[in-house]
Amino acid sequence: MSFIPRINKVYQEVTFTNEEIRRYGRHLIMPEVTLEGQQKLKAARVIVIGTGGLGAPILAYLAAAGVGHIGVVDFDTVDLSNLHRQIIHKTGNVGKLKTQSAVELMKEINPDIDIKTYDTSLRADNALDLLRDYDIVIDGTDNFPTRYLVNDACALLDKPNVYGSIFRFEGQATVFWASQGPCYRCLYPEPPEAGTVPSCAEGGVLGVLPGVVGTIQATEAVKLIIGAGDPLIGRLLLFDALKMKFKELKLRKDPKCPLCGPNKTITELIDYEFFCGVTPEQKKPAVHVEEVEVEDVDAAIKSGKVPAEIDLLDIREPFEAKIAQIPHSKLISLADFRKRMHELDSAREIWLYCKDGARSSKAWKLLYDAGFRKIKNVAGGIDAWSEDIDPNTPRY
Repeated sequence: MSFIPRINKVYQEVTFTNEEIRRYGRHLIMPEVTLEGQQKLKAARVIVIGTGGLGAPILAYLAAAGVGHIGVVDFDTVDLSNLHRQIIHKTGNVGKLKTQSAVELMKEINPDIDIKTYDTSLRADNALDLLRDYDIVIDGTDNFPTRYLVNDACALLDKPNVYGSIFRFEGQATVFWASQGPCYRCLYPEPPEAGTVPSCAEGGVLGVLPGVVGTIQATEAVKLIIGAGDPLIGRLLLFDALKMKFKELKLRKDPKCPLCGPNKTITELIDYEFFCGVTPEQKKPAVHVEEVEVEDVDAAIKSGKVPAEIDLLDIREPFEAKIAQIPHSKLISLADFRKRMHELDSAREIWLYCKDGARSSKAWKLLYDAGFRKIKNVAGGIDAWSEDIDPNTPRY
């Protein structure tokens, strides 16, 4: 029996063409799958949130496995920086909607499946409607507000949430299903303080890592559909690619969980940006960060004000500076910033930049709190410099 009640009711009505029998032949001869399991796969409805690093292998393998109805949710477009890990997208699709790019490859893999795209972000005002008609939700997102949103929506709809996350060389995966085991809030009752956990864009990710974790998520979805094996419900699988080791942690329902505990208080979706401390108002420090445009930086360099009158500080990591730097800048990484602020002269103008302006705004706040006043943050960082001033500056 499938772990999904709806599939158990409808799979017997599913039929296959001779071509489909040939396509899924290696499944059909497995005693754990057989024709019945393949019928369940074709009857299943799975929605994947995100077509990035995790979503790419998930979608490719669900399509190949013959999952009959797949929903794809993403609002972004393909960028060149995606391609080292998001293998469902191709170089020729840079600039296209990720949903369109993903469907192209999925249809090449398997033209017999039904794919529905949703070119939108998942939000509190649309999540329940988007997820309601699907049997399984797979979370391929990379931010805390959406993770909590997916978790809460799945709990309210009683859907299994196949979860994965990745960072640098490490990944994790599990299945959250509030009626069968713990939910995401049982593991993480509160989100981390905004800005304390870097994103993959800030911290990086090994290109093959999402292939490992995403494939595990796809495997868990297939197991749930066909009813084989032991799902990762109540178990958190940790993967360290550097050590090439897997570790498993037991997860238990939190009796105080406000979503799935006996005295639950969450009965509807909330403002997840606010909950995670990343509302527009909270993104800004108490004092408004003063900014300078890259055009002003360029003019100051050409006039000689940088470095004669203005100190231009690069607060990225040293290995990032080796990729590219704005001319005449001095490197002090954000990690070393507190202990090296004494090297700076508060009487001079100080302009700070990073990759995109986020980390340098934190350095700006550190300087402001230390009494510096002649400070400005370079809006858009070196990305904006490359795009608007010097296209020969590599972007990463």
